[in-house]
Amino acid sequence: MPERDNVQPGIYLGKLRHRRFQPVLHEFTYPLFMVLLDIDRIPALMKVSPVAGYNRFAWASFCERDHFGDPSVPLRERLRADAAAQGISLPDGPIYLLTHLRYCGYNFNPISFFYCCDSRGRIEMVLAEVNSTFGESRNYWLDATNRIGSGNSLRYRVPKSLHVSPFMKMELEYTFVLTPPEETLVAHMNTLDGGDTFFDATLELSWRPWNAQSLHRALLRHPFVTLKVISAIHWEALKLYLKNVPVFTKPKTISPLPHSMNSEGERSDASVART
Repeated sequence: MPERDNVQPGIYLGKLRHRRFQPVLHEFTYPLFMVLLDIDRIPALMKVSPVAGYNRFAWASFCERDHFGDPSVPLRERLRADAAAQGISLPDGPIYLLTHLRYCGYNFNPISFFYCCDSRGRIEMVLAEVNSTFGESRNYWLDATNRIGSGNSLRYRVPKSLHVSPFMKMELEYTFVLTPPEETLVAHMNTLDGGDTFFDATLELSWRPWNAQSLHRALLRHPFVTLKVISAIHWEALKLYLKNVPVFTKPKTISPLPHSMNSEGERSDASVART
């Protein structure tokens, strides 16, 4: 694999693992790929191949409407406004988005990560954009206000503030453990119930350069990855139901959120894993 000195757009191939520890054990792993894009260069990056497109139908396309806010406004400005609403100052360096594209007109993004860098290219904060099967979206800003631990690890703790799964109650917390998007990338999320790990999800991915060859290989290996994800979600949900895992209805109201967890929007095609 080619060496590189900093974060670069690319194809990330690997696997997603989910593990539930309560009230029954349930685990699954699926192969998948995601893309890492420089948000200021997305239209140019999507010209990498004839089968890729920007805001148009293609085998693999990036559509602005698949992410939060007004799709007519550049993503950086949407991020800046959302951060400002939480009292956060967006850094002035590059911003990289790890996400699923839209494949043959269908998009499904359980979670996307925006890695926000300072002028020297160091990750200063991360936005985790989480979408639910109920058509809602919540932005979790991960910055110095909710960072835990010390050193170079990116570890954060936030209260759950979106009804994501009918098999999980609202009174939970998340911890995120992230590595920078380099040759390998890990995004690990624990769901805590009273301080104990109730569920976890782990992305383990390896970088490939952003070029036509890498994209074509990923598409041939996973031609309709978002359709596969949504199908797997319903299949695993059926298994949980058959295991008599309790079902929690969506609450009518959610308590006001503290700084950095107060952004909410709706989108008809948004969704997240029912685990």
